[in-house]
Amino acid sequence: MTSFSDLPILRFGVVADPQYAAREPHVGMDRHYANSLAKLSEAIEVFNGEELNFVITLGDIIDRDFESFDDILPVYDRLKHENYFLLGNHDFAVAADRLADVASRVGLASSYYSFVRQGWRFIALNGNEVSTFAPPEGHARREVAARRLGELRAIGAANAQDWNAMPDDEQFAWLSHQIEDAAAAGERVIVMNHYPVYPPNEHDSWDRERMIALLAAHEHVAAYFSGHNHAGNFGTLDGCHFLNFKGMVDTENENTFAIVEIRTDHIEVRGFGREDSRTLTLRR
Repeated sequence: MTSFSDLPILRFGVVADPQYAAREPHVGMDRHYANSLAKLSEAIEVFNGEELNFVITLGDIIDRDFESFDDILPVYDRLKHENYFLLGNHDFAVAADRLADVASRVGLASSYYSFVRQGWRFIALNGNEVSTFAPPEGHARREVAARRLGELRAIGAANAQDWNAMPDDEQFAWLSHQIEDAAAAGERVIVMNHYPVYPPNEHDSWDRERMIALLAAHEHVAAYFSGHNHAGNFGTLDGCHFLNFKGMVDTENENTFAIVEIRTDHIEVRGFGREDSRTLTLRR
C-alpha cells in the first residue's frame, strides 16, 4: 500500500528540441525535422494520459522559418495540461524582421520568467540574449556577443561556438534575486535554460562558470535542466544536478521525452524512448 509520503509532490512533462521544419532530413546529423510533429503528438498523448502539473519545452521548438510555428504550435494545443516554453537558438532562425516577434508567437509576455508550484520555484531563462543571432541587427548585444565569443576562442574554449549564447548581466542578476527570494520563501528551485553548463561540453552557455558557481552555492537549488546538446548529458556538482535532455529531432523514428516526479527526498526522471530514467537525490 502506497503511503501519502510516497506520493509525488508534483509531476511534469519535459520535451527538448523538437526543432520542427518542413524540410528534408539532415542525414549526416540524423536530424529528421518534419518527423517531430508525429513525435510530439505521441509525447502529448502520453502526457494527456498522466496527472501532470505542467509540461515544458526546453527550446528549439522549430529549426528555422517563422512559418514553422504555424505547423507545430497547433500540436501543443492538444495538450490538456498547462504548457510552458523557453527559447533556443533555432527559434531565432527566422527573417530579421521577425526576430522581435518570436517570444510573443509562443505566448511569452517575457522571454524569461518564473512560477511556483507546491513549494518549488521553476526559473525559465532566455539563454539567447547575448548572441550573434537573437538580438535585432545592429543591437549592442550583438557586439557584446562578438567580444565574448572572441574571448572564448582566444583561450581555446570548447564552447566558443556561434550557435551558443548567454543571458545578459541584467537577467543574471534577476536569476540571483529569484534564487534569494526562493530561499526566503522556503522554496526549492529548478532552473531551466536551453543551454547546458555542466559537465563541460561544446554546447555550453558562454557564461557557464558564473552559472555553475551561482547554482552550486545554494543548497535549495536542486537542479538545472537544459536541452541544446541533442546527445544529452548529466552530472552532479556539490549536490546540484545538471541534466541535459536528449533532442526529439534526432533519429528517424525513435522518440525522446520525460516525465519528472518530485518527491520528498529525490527527483525521479522517467524517460521515454531514448531518454534515460534516473533518480536525483535532493541535497537537503
